[in-house]
Amino acid sequence: MSQHKSKSTKTANPLHKPWTKEAGAKNARPAANKAHRSAGAKPQASKMPKSVQDNEGKVYGDNACRVLFAQRPDSVIRLYVSQQLAPKFADVMKYLAAVKKAYHIVDDAELEKVAGSGHHGGVVLLVKRKPAQALAQYLQQKGRKRDCLLALDGVGNPHNLGAITRSCAHFGVGGIIMKQPELLQSGAALRTAEGGGEFVDGLSCDNLPLALQLCKEAGYTLITTSSHGGSSLYNTALPAKVVVVFGEEMFGVSQNVAKSADIALQIPGSGKVESLNVSVAASLILGEWYRQQL
Repeated sequence: MSQHKSKSTKTANPLHKPWTKEAGAKNARPAANKAHRSAGAKPQASKMPKSVQDNEGKVYGDNACRVLFAQRPDSVIRLYVSQQLAPKFADVMKYLAAVKKAYHIVDDAELEKVAGSGHHGGVVLLVKRKPAQALAQYLQQKGRKRDCLLALDGVGNPHNLGAITRSCAHFGVGGIIMKQPELLQSGAALRTAEGGGEFVDGLSCDNLPLALQLCKEAGYTLITTSSHGGSSLYNTALPAKVVVVFGEEMFGVSQNVAKSADIALQIPGSGKVESLNVSVAASLILGEWYRQQL
């Protein structure tokens, strides 16, 4: 890749040298030059990622990728980006070139193959997944006078999980208790979370009723919801330390989980529909808890 020696020379596409402060800078890094040779003006076919390891995942969507890079850039393994969105990710390309990691400017068809989804939004990151934390380890950490956790009983739809995670991040929820917390790290869930997945921990447990009992012993009040009974959300004082339990929409929480609840809440409404989507219900309850703690 040639460098420009005078201002009269025609300016090159700045994407060719994203690691320089100005197009035509004379101090472009040799290693970066070598890493970026494949990123020409035209999208090119890239090598598909090799088999993804258990601790690796794909993140796609503009906001999800931007927030991940801002929070933990060292977790990024590889970048795939469309030509249209490449200028917005020039800083990511600069970083990857500096640490000798690969990135590719590709077309939408290639992005869909890499992401395994048509909703990639023009960018895909191959990353090291954020590890889940054991619930017992989380509860051993002292000093939380105010804390809200979510526990999900049978909720597995990635779009619901992503929407729930986004609300959790907005209202300062520390973590989500699940038997399979890795579901929070799926590409679809992270895209829907719009970056919220970087601020909410997945808390693993093998047995949800036992996990909730541990929470009670640690000073948390357990809250469940019901569309058929319970106290009005807006007439109930919510404690500073709570675990709000949500079940799969059709069947709700299991009986064993429901029996352990200290407070059963109902979200008042017109009654024209039987219930709310689980992510919407979660947002309303978290918002009210947050309001009461201000």
